[in-house]
Amino acid sequence: MNTIDIENLYPAYFDSDDAAGSGLWNTERTFEKGRTYLVKAASGHGKSSFCNFLFGTRSDYSGKICFDGTDVRTLGVPEWRNLRRKSLSLMFQDLELFPELTVYENIVIKNRITGYFSPGRVSELLAMLGLKDKSERQSATLSLGERQRVAFIRALAQPLDFLLMDEPVSHLDAANAEKMSEILAQERSKRDFGLIVMSLGNQLPMDYDELINL
Repeated sequence: MNTIDIENLYPAYFDSDDAAGSGLWNTERTFEKGRTYLVKAASGHGKSSFCNFLFGTRSDYSGKICFDGTDVRTLGVPEWRNLRRKSLSLMFQDLELFPELTVYENIVIKNRITGYFSPGRVSELLAMLGLKDKSERQSATLSLGERQRVAFIRALAQPLDFLLMDEPVSHLDAANAEKMSEILAQERSKRDFGLIVMSLGNQLPMDYDELINL
């Protein structure tokens, strides 16, 4: 996938004036593979909804979303499954970890499907984010910041054209946010995927090609 196009996209639950002056809702915009985008907005302005619209887990919107010119409303379950396995990944704001599984299991449960990371790379990423000694702990026992780092590694454990990140550093200190940016730079240099980051206030410390005020 090389482009994501939106045309007059608008959440169905918004009132008619909820998105007045938005740089995203009710506009025409193209997101390109290989570029980085920061979407900033206050709480309640639809950041998570936008991610879920793109990821296909919600469809309560008007307007159109197209992947390489194909309207996503025409896609069936097999097509979405293939996209989420090979082209599109989402780091959820609420993280969506399996609480009964360990840190390592939460990552490899996805990696077994995609086969993208070697076991050595998983261990390397855990070490970079200060989680190596916690790999066998159940995710339910971790702090929010630790869970956020696990969800980040899991989101990368697949082939990618676009990575969506919903408030990825909301529970991280500056040092771990820098580490996350370092890992993203490594992975983007290998894969050249597009990056769309949603942010309330804190944001990944990196250069963005475009800033969008939602």
